[in-house]
Amino acid sequence: MRAVFLDKNTFSSAIEFSAIKQQVSQLVCYENTSATEIIPRCLDADIIITNKVLLTAEILSSLPKVKLICISATGYNNVDIKAASHLNIAVTNVSGYAGQAVAQYVFAQLLEYYQQTSHQNNNTEQGLWSKSDAFCYHGNSISELAGKTLGIVGYGSLGKAVTAIAQAFNMKVLISERPTASVIRADRVTFDQVIEQADIISLHCPQTAETENLINADVLSRMKNTAVLVNTARGALIDEPALLNALKSKEIACAILDVLTQEPPPASHPLLNSNLANLKITAHIAWASIEAQQRLINLLSQNIIAFEQGKELNRLD
Repeated sequence: MRAVFLDKNTFSSAIEFSAIKQQVSQLVCYENTSATEIIPRCLDADIIITNKVLLTAEILSSLPKVKLICISATGYNNVDIKAASHLNIAVTNVSGYAGQAVAQYVFAQLLEYYQQTSHQNNNTEQGLWSKSDAFCYHGNSISELAGKTLGIVGYGSLGKAVTAIAQAFNMKVLISERPTASVIRADRVTFDQVIEQADIISLHCPQTAETENLINADVLSRMKNTAVLVNTARGALIDEPALLNALKSKEIACAILDVLTQEPPPASHPLLNSNLANLKITAHIAWASIEAQQRLINLLSQNIIAFEQGKELNRLD
């Protein structure tokens, strides 16, 4: 079977694609693919591999040869699953590859915030320690993670990986039930309890109709004014104008974002141009350790093997 990878540039150059190449007769990779390029590039393909390229019902209906779409990510809102199923095109995703990478990112950012690592390094580099009258130079206050309450919203493999590290720091962990749930499971608390009690809220849920703008003006107003919000999930979980207002008015202490609603964001994006000291933004890289990227590709190849064997590994349709 012939496979086409539409957006290879979503992976770093160090990643090896041999696991996929071994399962197909030909693998053609494009760095990126615009909407008008999808059909001509995929007309002869049996398998489409995509990370973020949008595959609509109209596009899929023009590709009669395609049998399998492999999403090289966990989120699948870029593919019209219902249309693919109607056209008898199998769709798979990949999960469970980035737990350690995302958890490491979350705590790298939290340690930077609470330990003030860069600030303390800069103080010494600027000679402030040498000028100190005391044996140490304090600078910005340092605060311990131990004893702080971490709220986890989305308790899949990523949320569980973050929880494991939090427990090693002797933090209290609150696992949120779904906001609309009528029954609260034994190991969880209500969403309202999480947003009102947590010192840190870390988002790990998928983007759905239920979770879009989950963190809105009302939610932000009920969070502690010392709270830190971390989003490594999807940008659309947060009402971005409301967050900007909350940060400006100090309704919450800090936001750490690895995702935005539009990716890549325009240079004029209000959050990118806010110049707020209490907002940190990275370019959707929490998942992207070399090890996690390679795991993803290897797992994707297993989806292809399963499809060829008539199995439904990671099928979404």
